Amino acid sequence: MEKAALNTLNPADIERNQQDKIIETKLSRIGRKILVMSGKGGVGKSTVATYLALLLSERDYHVGLLDVDLHGPSIPHLLNVQGGFDVSESETVKPYQFSENLGVVSLEMVLGDKDAAVIWRGPLKIGAIRQFISDIDWGDLDYLIVDSPPGTGDEPLTVAQTIPDAEAIIVTTPQEISLADVRKSINFCRQLNMNITGVVENMSKLSCPHCGGNISLFGSGGGARMAKQMGVRFLGEIPVESEMVEMADKGSLEALTHKSGLEINKAYRQILELVIKN
Repeated sequence: MEKAALNTLNPADIERNQQDKIIETKLSRIGRKILVMSGKGGVGKSTVATYLALLLSERDYHVGLLDVDLHGPSIPHLLNVQGGFDVSESETVKPYQFSENLGVVSLEMVLGDKDAAVIWRGPLKIGAIRQFISDIDWGDLDYLIVDSPPGTGDEPLTVAQTIPDAEAIIVTTPQEISLADVRKSINFCRQLNMNITGVVENMSKLSCPHCGGNISLFGSGGGARMAKQMGVRFLGEIPVESEMVEMADKGSLEALTHKSGLEINKAYRQILELVIKN
């Protein structure tokens, strides 16, 4: 019966069915799949995704970091990834091994020119994201962190449809223009029955280097109020840290995680505990 049904499908449908089975098998070896998304750009979403992946890997979890921001991938720059995929003698393609516990995949790793514009329509983007899951040997992972471009377009929709048990962390900043777009992201998740792990407010405050007082550059408390109004969990606030900007630009984000006494590390670790216990 199944054979007869397959005979009625065209080659493209058969290939997709086969890929679906491979994807299902790959995903069965991965514990939690977390999509980090935002309603708008410029809120530090890629930094949040990368930092959480680094901290999880340092806690001895096996982590995959997948960058599906195809038009503007940031993760290779944040981590100073210079190499491409790891291809074994058996021609198995594995993620770039950033550390013993962290593997990274991004489209930028296969582009000859990192400044080249990726001018792709929906079908090409959908196909690339599915291949990142089906054709890459992720192995056994505790967490797969997926960094998505801003908005509710092809990329987050493809992740949600390809990974049925994916959950979302939504990143915002305190000002209303960002919060309005985050509400759309929350409704996106609800329409797709995607579990929302919580909302993170980035760039919440800046500690004055002279007096030590807090400066609210983009307002105050907006993320927590919005999360309460929308009935989702608020994970915490991440302060502005000038050293974070410097280390990210240098591609040395990992080094920042080992610095003690930074408020930003305290904030991230509190958020991480809530994510792990979710």
